Amino acid sequence: MNILVVDVGGTNVKILATGQKEVRKFPSGLKLTARQMVLQVKKLAGDWKYDAVSIGYPGPVLRNRPAAEPHNLGRGWMGFDFEAAFKRPVKVMNDAAMQALGSYRTGKMLFLGLGTGLGSTLILDGIVGPMELGHLPYKKGTYEDYVGDRGLQQRGKKQWRKHVGDVVERLVAALQPDDVVLGGGNAKHLKQLPPGCRVLATTPMRSKAASACGRRGRRVLSFQKKTMCRPAGRSR
Repeated sequence: MNILVVDVGGTNVKILATGQKEVRKFPSGLKLTARQMVLQVKKLAGDWKYDAVSIGYPGPVLRNRPAAEPHNLGRGWMGFDFEAAFKRPVKVMNDAAMQALGSYRTGKMLFLGLGTGLGSTLILDGIVGPMELGHLPYKKGTYEDYVGDRGLQQRGKKQWRKHVGDVVERLVAALQPDDVVLGGGNAKHLKQLPPGCRVLATTPMRSKAASACGRRGRRVLSFQKKTMCRPAGRSR
């Protein structure tokens, strides 16, 4: 099965398909709707062959559809019928959870995605639990306000790094993970990793592609095939 992986971010939408080496992308932003995203993805992937689509969505997902409108994109995502739009089976998954699954080893792992916002997922013995920790209160705003892209741009790299260290320390103390993985497009700005952390071994997009295409082992392959092949409208 050839799978088209779509990474929907607050800055860009990136795509990669089974057997392809080049990641393609286009800008997203606060006005991008679900319908516009699908149209641009289909155009960008027009010369690729794929049997199914796996979408990493920047927000909560329930029964294979967005459960809330995204904070950093346009409206119209909740209730949108992606399978009808792509005319193929579609698996929608929280984007941080997809990236976390691609970097999971064993035990209890906390994944934090440092990107436009703060993605977060906890995996416990292979059970994936997407979270929305970025919107919890922190100082004069939320975690996302300080360690997301806004915090990086407004406060500079030095202060941003301090806040990342503090946020990681707080979340580790609360959740007590065995393993902490930092990913997302802004992870490259860290000079030194917080204690006990490792950085995503590959690019965020390729980690998501690895999850969707089953290149991270039987656990991932089984997860994707079972969920991708279920009939539309059937809950996970």
